[in-house]
Amino acid sequence: MSLPLAYGDETLPLIFLFPGQGSQHVGMAKELAEAYASARDVFSEADDVLGTAISRICFEGPEAVLTDTINAQPALFASSMAALFAIQEEMGCLPRPTYFAGHSMGEYTAMAAAGCIGFADGLQLVRERGRLMKEAGAKQPGRMVAVIGLEESVVAQICVEAAAANDGVAQIANDNCPGQIVISGDENSIATTMSELEKAGARRVVPLAVSIAAHCPLMEPAASQLRDRIEAVEVQEPLAPVIGNTSGLPLGGAAAICEELIAQLTGSVRWTDSMKHAVDAGVETAVEIGPGSVLTGLMKRIQRRGKRVNVSNAGEVRRFAGQFG
Repeated sequence: MSLPLAYGDETLPLIFLFPGQGSQHVGMAKELAEAYASARDVFSEADDVLGTAISRICFEGPEAVLTDTINAQPALFASSMAALFAIQEEMGCLPRPTYFAGHSMGEYTAMAAAGCIGFADGLQLVRERGRLMKEAGAKQPGRMVAVIGLEESVVAQICVEAAAANDGVAQIANDNCPGQIVISGDENSIATTMSELEKAGARRVVPLAVSIAAHCPLMEPAASQLRDRIEAVEVQEPLAPVIGNTSGLPLGGAAAICEELIAQLTGSVRWTDSMKHAVDAGVETAVEIGPGSVLTGLMKRIQRRGKRVNVSNAGEVRRFAGQFG
């Protein structure tokens, strides 16, 4: 971006969170772009970088086009960055958080927000990530299923046994919060897993409306092809630590950041561990920047006593500025 992100010198007990695919909706960030010149600039640059009107897809849809993986990922990236720049425009500079983190695709937004990768690089990477994931899903179809009400260790063991029985793939894709897990794998292995999860006493086993099996080895072709693109990007040290999806711990240095972005395509998103690390380190407020409120909802299940703030429209930008300005 022509206008760089600027953070204050004092580190506050905040974690900036960035949503992943599934939080998109038609009309997202439209009000921000109308209210803040910097948010308009984000979308103008995004349109130029991608060579397509991603702004129109965000603001007007249609929904089927927006939810297509190849569009949803850059659309969410741009919308969250627009919200971040709107905060900066409102406040003059951004409060410096203790940590950054993003869920799945949102990890790329977290990297851009932390200064690890440039805006254009991040945008191009998530567009390519979406394209490669869609391609991998077409070649190796799979399913993702939400599991409510079982311990992670129980779900993990059932996945291992089902994958072995079918000579296939089944694993935990997301450990979102206590009692809420998402699994991913090939059709047969996941069908077996679902049956066994119900026998084990899961309260709900719900197939998700997605066409790809993310965060499992079926995405290996996408990870292999994306590696060269990621390694070609100039990566800087973050201005505050980014907590990695696959480890649930802060990433140490540029090499670890590159490896994380590759590994998270096939590895599990350890969101519960990520948020517990932040809370244990003294974070008091979780700030979800971008569309939806999925991540603050998960944080409520992980740490009920903490504060939770969402910033996705002009009113929320002003309220945030009033609280932390």
